[in-house]
Amino acid sequence: MTATALRDRLIALLEPLIEQLGFELVDVEANPGRGSGLLRIYLDSPAGVGVDDCERVSREVSALLDVDDPMPGAFTLEVSSPGLDRILRKPAHFARFRGERVRVELTEAREGRRRYTGQLLAVGESGIEIEVDGETVAMNFAAIDRARLAPL
Repeated sequence: MTATALRDRLIALLEPLIEQLGFELVDVEANPGRGSGLLRIYLDSPAGVGVDDCERVSREVSALLDVDDPMPGAFTLEVSSPGLDRILRKPAHFARFRGERVRVELTEAREGRRRYTGQLLAVGESGIEIEVDGETVAMNFAAIDRARLAPL
């Protein structure tokens, strides 16, 4: 299974549980390994995320993963808040942070460039617009490989 397929499978498996617990699944990082894999889950909520919240979600996710077992081999589970450079994965994430500084990496280079950092100006149904070096750059969601907030 590819890394992208594993990540997508984990998101599909974990997102309903995490939402049921009152949190938003921001992203999942899955790095399977032989006896030393890592599964990192990033959560958020309007009230913030504390250590007790992470422990509660960790227990519930562990129980679900024991039943479904989507990750090959042994792994460490980490649950945390998204941090200042949080990942933007869904259109709603982008909409929530309109006006903020973002760092976007495209799946394929455009005019020799894959990475853009600038102010998130607009969010539409199919993509975003950011201001980079005084110019507006439009990007379709399908063309975005990774995006994060980019605080100064």
